[in-house]
Amino acid sequence: MSTAGFNSQNGTGTGQAYANGPSQNPVAMQQLPGVNYGMTHQPTYNPMQAKVPAPPGPGLYPTGPYQPVPPVSSYQPGPPLTSYPATPGQPLLTRPPMGVTPSHTPPQSASPSPGPRLPHAQATPPPPAVSSSSYYPNPQQQPPMAPAWQYNTSPPPMGPPTSMSASPRGPVANHVNPAASLRAPPPSSAPYSSAPPPSMSHSATLPPGMPPTSLQGYIQPGTAPPPMNPMAPHTYQPSRAPYGPPPTGPPPTGPPPTMKPTPPPTGPLMANATPPPPKADGTVAGNGPQASNSYNHVDNKMAGPPQPGPPGRHLGHYPSLPPGYQHSSGPHNATSPMHPAMQTATQPYTQAPQQYQQPPGGPGPAQLSPSLAAMSLQSNTPEALRVVNLLQERNLLPPSPVPAPTPCLPQDLQKINCHPEVFRCTLTSIPQTQSLLNKAKMPLGLLLHPFKDLSQLPVVTSSTIVRCRSCRTYINPFVSFLDQRRWKCNLCYRVNDVPEEFMYNPVSRSYGEPHKRPEVQNATIEFIAPSEYMLRPPQPAVYLFILDVSHNAVETGYLNVFCQSLLDNINALPGDSRTKVGFITFDSTIHFYNLQEGLSQPQMLIVSDIEDIFLPTPDSLLVNLNECKELVQDLLKSLPTLFEKTMETQSALGSALQAAFKLLSPTGGRMSVFQTQLPNLGVGALQSREDPNQRASAKDIQHLSPATDFYKKLALDCSGQQVAVDLFLLSAQYCDLASLGCISRYSAGSVYYFPSYHHQHSPAQVERFQKELKRYLTRKIGFEAVMRIRCTKGLSIHTFHGNFFVRSTDLLSLPNVNPDAGFAVQMSIEENLDDMQVVSFQAALLYTSSKGERRIRVHTLCLPVVNSLSDIFAGADVQAITGLLACMAVDRSVTASLSDARDAMTNAAIDSLTSYRQSVLTIQQPGLLAPACLRLFPLFILALLKQKAFRTGTSTRLDDRVFAMCQLKYQPLAYSMLMIHPALYRIDDLTDEGALNISERTIPQPRLLQLTVEKLCREGAFLMDAGMVMYLWIGRNCNPNFLTQVLGVPNYAAVPENVYLLPELDTAESQRTRAFIGWLREQRPFFPSLHIIRDESQLKASFMQNMIEDRTESALSYYEFLLHLQQQISK
Repeated sequence: MSTAGFNSQNGTGTGQAYANGPSQNPVAMQQLPGVNYGMTHQPTYNPMQAKVPAPPGPGLYPTGPYQPVPPVSSYQPGPPLTSYPATPGQPLLTRPPMGVTPSHTPPQSASPSPGPRLPHAQATPPPPAVSSSSYYPNPQQQPPMAPAWQYNTSPPPMGPPTSMSASPRGPVANHVNPAASLRAPPPSSAPYSSAPPPSMSHSATLPPGMPPTSLQGYIQPGTAPPPMNPMAPHTYQPSRAPYGPPPTGPPPTGPPPTMKPTPPPTGPLMANATPPPPKADGTVAGNGPQASNSYNHVDNKMAGPPQPGPPGRHLGHYPSLPPGYQHSSGPHNATSPMHPAMQTATQPYTQAPQQYQQPPGGPGPAQLSPSLAAMSLQSNTPEALRVVNLLQERNLLPPSPVPAPTPCLPQDLQKINCHPEVFRCTLTSIPQTQSLLNKAKMPLGLLLHPFKDLSQLPVVTSSTIVRCRSCRTYINPFVSFLDQRRWKCNLCYRVNDVPEEFMYNPVSRSYGEPHKRPEVQNATIEFIAPSEYMLRPPQPAVYLFILDVSHNAVETGYLNVFCQSLLDNINALPGDSRTKVGFITFDSTIHFYNLQEGLSQPQMLIVSDIEDIFLPTPDSLLVNLNECKELVQDLLKSLPTLFEKTMETQSALGSALQAAFKLLSPTGGRMSVFQTQLPNLGVGALQSREDPNQRASAKDIQHLSPATDFYKKLALDCSGQQVAVDLFLLSAQYCDLASLGCISRYSAGSVYYFPSYHHQHSPAQVERFQKELKRYLTRKIGFEAVMRIRCTKGLSIHTFHGNFFVRSTDLLSLPNVNPDAGFAVQMSIEENLDDMQVVSFQAALLYTSSKGERRIRVHTLCLPVVNSLSDIFAGADVQAITGLLACMAVDRSVTASLSDARDAMTNAAIDSLTSYRQSVLTIQQPGLLAPACLRLFPLFILALLKQKAFRTGTSTRLDDRVFAMCQLKYQPLAYSMLMIHPALYRIDDLTDEGALNISERTIPQPRLLQLTVEKLCREGAFLMDAGMVMYLWIGRNCNPNFLTQVLGVPNYAAVPENVYLLPELDTAESQRTRAFIGWLREQRPFFPSLHIIRDESQLKASFMQNMIEDRTESALSYYEFLLHLQQQISK
């Protein structure tokens, strides 16, 4: 059997190691001089290319993709850039002058000279500009260029081959894939990578006896491997297509006009959801880590001997099937009674996910003439492409949250497609070629929430899990059955035999209808894995708690809350009869607790030699919870008093983590670390790097990268032993989260941050800590997990975002997986998708549940392929694009600079709107024009520029900024969008009109308001939901009825300061208000604290900073930002 599929992940195996996310891949590709870019292979578009204005001057702007002439080749040469000397033999990238910087130019573009600009290697015609922080980090060979992202470029292979089994130990860039770069970055520009990760030759990943796979993806078994991404001399093309943020936008509703005239595929391809099999109790716990050794092993064992596969790639042409093979349509689930704002992302998963309505306004593109390329202001334009002049339409924000666009697929395929809350693509219509994607100037990528809590999850127990023998894809609703005995893979097009066991359908108890099996009727499904998927017996659930007990920690009072919470929830910890627990406390020494059965009370063992840490009694420090529960409870009751008189101020966190690693290494498990100060003793000691005086004034923020690689190296060691580390930071002072966070980032853990935590002075934080700790202790968990994302031949994945370690080119190592973790990937198109009507993506998560079962959760997404720019724009998902750009901008901030990231985000908006204006609109009009599906894109980009992670000119604590960056990378899209663009509601006049009714509760549904002071009034009360925090702003002349009936106070002056709870009053107004706020809180796994604020409140400034559309001293208003974009686009 061919293993091309495992190791190349269907076209994504480029052979280099991904060290936690993006790895640096330095290889300069040669470009022959004098050859233009309009050829078959087009340069990839870099979304983070800055086109930032600078003061006028001759030739200050490099020419680039924005020519008034319709672009045939997207990049045209222009006058040379005079400000910077060119590297010998390398012409500078230039772009036409952009005019004078407007007086309201945003801070990110206000520098007196253009941002650094990087060129492509050896390019004679100027390629697209890439930023200095872009993925071309070698200073010797690049003239500076304006910051911009390289969308959709994949990393070229690099370096001498090394063995893939050895995880790189040096620091590896986390989720930043500078791989698009041609050279390795200097240490200063890539703080996460002081030593580039070893790159690997592709064949290095293959176990003995397996044929090498090609860099290009799937190889037909039995053939010689194709040349490694052969490159025409006239193209600039790293060995894979460039990275970019995924495209997004509401997809058209019918079959895309660009599809071939052949009718949409019918037959088994269009499976419908059937009721879950009897075993649907399996909404189980466990998210999916895999055994400590490589997953490839297991995959290979299942694959069997190589067999030649048919060369077919024509997904659109299925043989017609007898009537028994046409899938009947399944029940359509009703909308979940959830806030529209979060429906797309938090609605309980239904087997036939509800379809999102196309906004009224016209037929989908499928009903239009086949050529949409010349579309202008025609009356039959679909709603997604309705032209909007952003400078004239003031009220663009819809009254309820924006739903995910519906892909333009045949209805029966769409009914069974993966729900967007689990699997979402930035472009719901995939371009046929990389050059078409480059021309659209939008990022292509996927956003996943793979282990989400689902209300319905079909679980299948079978001794045979049916997978493609070539690429190892799991059978899914989008495969095609040629007859009862053969099915064609929808990723590599190989024809496979249907195993005998698969002929029987356990749901209908019938034989001979494999197309009706649950695996072929559900885009999300979970398998209970047979023994072939285990490399060792499934591990038990093991929980180790590491607690800071220094004087500072005792002062905060967190220890009481932690001990009480664990006592309350000790019987709800996920696990079985094998569950183990242990405790370590530390200050300047490390304290272990012997909890061995038979002791009358817990025994404390102190190790003071923190330089050479050892385990005093290795066998009795982790104990079986059921057998030793009384001792554990005794310890939790005594811990808070044990240290209440301590005067120890030092913190030896590094040594405590080393001890914990030694304790957990034999089994794997979860470390929960509670820290309240900067570690200042022993290994991993840190020093304060924050200068409070520089918080607001610095244009570029320093110290966003780790101060030491100790925590990252330890995290990689933990990952190798199936240990994840979760960090709870409860501190009023600087703790260097940029360094400490590495322990969680690379071990697939989570970071929880409670700034200024104090049991008396911040009651709202105490309540949040209690609620989030309860969720953390009791939510389901998966151990020893691995996740692999496969995609149809021709597409490739090159950059991953989230908390994990990339064990081989495409295998994410997740020692623990939890239901609140999100991931994102960037993709490129390596081979033209000309003969395909649809493409598919599949994420498979293999994990051990807390009950010791090995399980595989599989999600499959199907999207149409289109060949016109207008169809690509019509399918853009603006929220997914924003989420992916946020992940890319975090990476850019760390590897380059914050100003580069800000410029690149602005350029992402300029690029896509310029492309739309030049290539989709045929009637040029004045104004800033956008398709309706992207009308919120500039607003979301401005919101990102003002978000805590990226803002400048405002005093922002360094730890607060770094935590905001962590959240953007790790939160699923639904939650991160609220942190980017909060929701504002007026709630002093709530009514039952249009309310939801959920379990006998009436939930009012007020309309969303724009984030501007214009929408506030002194007579009202307004609730702002910013994700992690909610503000209830009371106007000075607020309706007295609201004050008495909801807040229980007689007048405005009586509204107390620092209130964080609404009183439970027996009035209709109070019940409505509390029901609405409670319902918003239920939509997310974390607990947002509520602050009631008046005009004089300290927190009023935080509330006002979220008024994104208003001008501040250091940032533009929304209207000014639109004028700035228009000025850049019209250059």
